[in-house]
Amino acid sequence: MTRRIKLRALLVGGLITLLFVVLMGRVYFVQVVHGDHYLSLAKNIWSASKQINPVRGTITDRNGNILAMDAAAYTVAVNPEVINKLKLEDRIVDRLHELLGTKREQLQKDVTAKRENGDFLVNREVRNGGWKIDKDLADQVSEFRNELRKELDRDDVGIYLMDDQKRYYPRFSMASHLLGYIEKNEGKAVYGLEQYYDEMLRGTQGSLKYEKDGKRVQLVDGEVEYTPAHDGNNLTLTIDTEIQSYIEAAIKAASKEYNPKSITAIAADPNTMEILGLGSYPNYDPNEYWETTDQGDFYNHSVRQLFEPGSTFKIVTLAAAVEEGKFDPNATYMSGSIMVGNTRLRDHKREGWGQISYLDGLKHSSNVAFVKMGAEGLGAEKLNNYISAFGFGKPTGIDLPGEVAGQVNFNWNRPVEVATVTYGQGVLQVTPIQQLAAVAAVANGGNLMQPHLVKRIEDPTTGAVTVVEPKLERQVISEETSRKVGEYLEQVVSDEKIGTGHNAYIDGYRIAGKTGTAQKAAGPGQKGYSANKYLVSFIGYAPVEDPKIVVYVVVDEPQEIDGRSVGGGSVAAPIFREIVEKSLLHMGVAPTTVDAQVKEINGLQTKIVDVPDLEELQIPQAQTELQARGLNYELLGSGTTVIKQIPKAGSSVPSSQRIYLLTEERSQLTVPNMRGLSLRDALEVCSLLDMRCISEGEGYVTSQMQAKLDGEDVIKLVLQPPGEPEDDGETVVEGEEASEETTDTGEESTDTTDADNDESEEAPADER
Repeated sequence: MTRRIKLRALLVGGLITLLFVVLMGRVYFVQVVHGDHYLSLAKNIWSASKQINPVRGTITDRNGNILAMDAAAYTVAVNPEVINKLKLEDRIVDRLHELLGTKREQLQKDVTAKRENGDFLVNREVRNGGWKIDKDLADQVSEFRNELRKELDRDDVGIYLMDDQKRYYPRFSMASHLLGYIEKNEGKAVYGLEQYYDEMLRGTQGSLKYEKDGKRVQLVDGEVEYTPAHDGNNLTLTIDTEIQSYIEAAIKAASKEYNPKSITAIAADPNTMEILGLGSYPNYDPNEYWETTDQGDFYNHSVRQLFEPGSTFKIVTLAAAVEEGKFDPNATYMSGSIMVGNTRLRDHKREGWGQISYLDGLKHSSNVAFVKMGAEGLGAEKLNNYISAFGFGKPTGIDLPGEVAGQVNFNWNRPVEVATVTYGQGVLQVTPIQQLAAVAAVANGGNLMQPHLVKRIEDPTTGAVTVVEPKLERQVISEETSRKVGEYLEQVVSDEKIGTGHNAYIDGYRIAGKTGTAQKAAGPGQKGYSANKYLVSFIGYAPVEDPKIVVYVVVDEPQEIDGRSVGGGSVAAPIFREIVEKSLLHMGVAPTTVDAQVKEINGLQTKIVDVPDLEELQIPQAQTELQARGLNYELLGSGTTVIKQIPKAGSSVPSSQRIYLLTEERSQLTVPNMRGLSLRDALEVCSLLDMRCISEGEGYVTSQMQAKLDGEDVIKLVLQPPGEPEDDGETVVEGEEASEETTDTGEESTDTTDADNDESEEAPADER
């Protein structure tokens, strides 16, 4: 018996020993032989990681005004497991549909979403409507969630708001074609500067890896791997938001009036080709790009639209002819038509203007004059060399995606093709940015510059700044030729009798420019040109003596209104004038010449000036407007914006009269110096200040005194007719008088010549 017990003990002991040896071997195998492998598996279980998104770089205008930035956003998510447990499906679907606009069918799928094993999901994002919403909408979702929490007396009701960020454009549709947008769902940069500079703007993602316990709480002594995110670079543009706003307001108003397919306008500094403003209409809001259903609204016409430019291209032919000595302004020719081979080419006025000078031919926008200068004077080869030197037929290199090269494919051996190119029709196709760059070269002394939109690039992490310098491509014409061409083009605008561009005239500034009214090619399957479809344009610069701005306006198929002409002179030139006049004042470019009406008042010759509309303008802008007209002014208050003006806009006043600009509420104002005002205007000032005034005499205020009348404080005004000696009196003057420097001005002409349609019916289709 004892022996059997010993044997059993040995057997059990041996088995235990064997198991222990196997266990130790396994431990050795796991910890030593494959220790690294199992350690890495363990760390994967212990560790957690998350991506750290960089902040996309801001885009600002040249003065620091923000055009694009990253902003706080929120994403709505639901918990199908909790929602179904609480039986809130229908209620949540109805409310989120109402708030987010997401379809009920989609929301129903979200709140009932399940895993493959049939269990409900615990987290599901509500895409589209609930993705990257702004704070106002997030607050409404949060309010709904709080209602459910209070009603059910529990925190988790299956609705979550997750912090996020989105691209925000604070000026909405302004410069939309220039900026582009960031696609909401995938974060892809689409169009514009957002796409062109995407890699530079988006930055580099960072990451955080750490060890956690079973409750996903970070271990205090655990390993941490941290790679910081590198925020995107910030871009400062050449754009000026004030000039951009002038462009967009002008083309929007013209679009409503003429209902064209599109309008494009570009403004630039001709000396550097920094783009000051660029816009097309229709446009879109990049914050809500998905609301735009017409894909054509996203089209950036400035770099992608190809068209026959028409007579604005005559500037290139003129510059080449002047450079080569082929333009004599006083020489004469017979206008009307010219035979080129077997084809007769005509002026827009078919019978012409008889024997006229070449300078008058330029003012009339005579096609015949340019055929003789370009095709006969320069010849095909030399003309082609200048067209190429001015940058046509290849991209300008502007920093926008999708720029096309244009086409210059005329056949040297076909005289009619060479002839029609001289006035911008035929086998020539250009983009607006090419045309602008070429005319800027004519304006700036002959230098073709590369247009660009970015002025400086800043790395927010290191603070390093890269300044983008203007890039000279080549000199095309001499400074002397540039000066002469500017003087010739100025007469196209200043000559109110025959100048086709007179509607671009601006009092006080020397403007050079050229109209264009190009017939559009007939539709598909048709030959030749359309009889009633035109692309009209105007291009010009100012001031001629020292150009600060060049502007190109292109209107595609404007519609006639009451039978009125829809040529470049009648449609595009006024748009140009509005943009340039406001831009020059904004840029601080003072007028050099002013026309003024002179009237005799009480035997004295007095200049009469129309008072401009100054209300709601910033003080510097209002001051510039008044200085341009030679009017003195006085500020009432210390505000920054004109609340009211005296006299009112449109009043005709002597140039010596002072204009009062109210900038604060009247309760905060003191009595100004009213010397020189008419009695009516003086009484209006008193009424504005809520003070009682009494008058003595007639004419204009020569002095003012504080007085008492029946115990009440009043202002006594002494008036005399102009030209009589002034009475001495005690004057109450608050502040200094405005500058005594004056400049004459006058009314803008609104004359329209017959030469708006400045393109002829060209060769028959079978001859083209």
